[in-house]
Amino acid sequence: MNSSKSPGLAGFGILKNTTCHTEKKISVFFSIIFMTVGILSNSLAIAILMKAYQRFRQKSKASFLLLASSLVVTDLFGHLINGAIAVFVYASDKDWIRFNQSNILCSVFGICMVFFGLCPLFLGSVMAVERCIGVTKPIFHSTKMTSKHVKMMLTMVCLFAVLIALLPILRFRAYQIQASRTWCFYKTEHVEDWEDRFYLLLFSCLGLLALAISFLCNAVTGITLLRVKFKSQQRQGRSHHFEMIIQLLAIMCVSCICWSPFLVAMARIGINESHSKETCETILFALRMATWNQILDPWVYILLRKAVLKNLYKITRGCCGVHIINLHMWELSSIKNSLKVAAISESPVSSKQINLQPLSSTGQ
Repeated sequence: MNSSKSPGLAGFGILKNTTCHTEKKISVFFSIIFMTVGILSNSLAIAILMKAYQRFRQKSKASFLLLASSLVVTDLFGHLINGAIAVFVYASDKDWIRFNQSNILCSVFGICMVFFGLCPLFLGSVMAVERCIGVTKPIFHSTKMTSKHVKMMLTMVCLFAVLIALLPILRFRAYQIQASRTWCFYKTEHVEDWEDRFYLLLFSCLGLLALAISFLCNAVTGITLLRVKFKSQQRQGRSHHFEMIIQLLAIMCVSCICWSPFLVAMARIGINESHSKETCETILFALRMATWNQILDPWVYILLRKAVLKNLYKITRGCCGVHIINLHMWELSSIKNSLKVAAISESPVSSKQINLQPLSSTGQ
């Protein structure tokens, strides 16, 4: 029987002839440490983002914070579920035949690996698109990008990731136990069938596409902010934008560094029909790098917050003596400032009239 279509035997063939060995004590130790650090980091980031979301619920930053919170929550559950299964596998001495007779655990593990791998990448690209619209089309953003629409986008992203993760199961293709016997994924050994190659290429192409969209949208957003800054010579009112752009750039860099090796490795296996050039150790190292993405993501929101950036600005200004941005700009609301950037609209509240005097004088 074809092992890829018989769940009870799927993946067991590689257990007899594995060439990839991991030290049990070291692996269990690192798995527990990574899972604990990831859970604590994501929990702290969720608390910070939820507090910020309550402050900016009615402003344009609320949609970004809602997406960011969803990203961190996804990372948190990824650590909880995948980490718990990995620790259980190590603790059971990787004896899959004993606890995975019907291949249910391997299927669940594989589905979670795909879902919690793609979903954060999708959310990162959606966040980049949302900020790009918020900067380039602020009026459209303020009227159309409501919390309801953002929640609909989140639902669609999650459903799409679930569909990709369930696709092999729907096609009666069981997930495979990998050569290291520590995780489950698409078939990566002796890939000969076109459908097995398709799953690998689909996963890697979607991940790389999400990274490319993030890079493009962040580039457009950054260039737009710089052009407006130098063209209008009005430096106030964009602190929230710069804060979010800095966070997005950090997320994009972390995702590219952590995920690129694994995505490229899966693409090469799918194209070459074999992973002869991709050893088990190489794939396992790339997988662990991808795991770091879920640990580093929350620290972007913990460290690159407005208060932290203000302190870094003060330190930089004190060391370099360069005047870049007035500190009172951090207090202006994002939606009003976005509208001022896109079109010279009505004046905001009277308490901000002193800041807008140069703008009104140029309009005359």
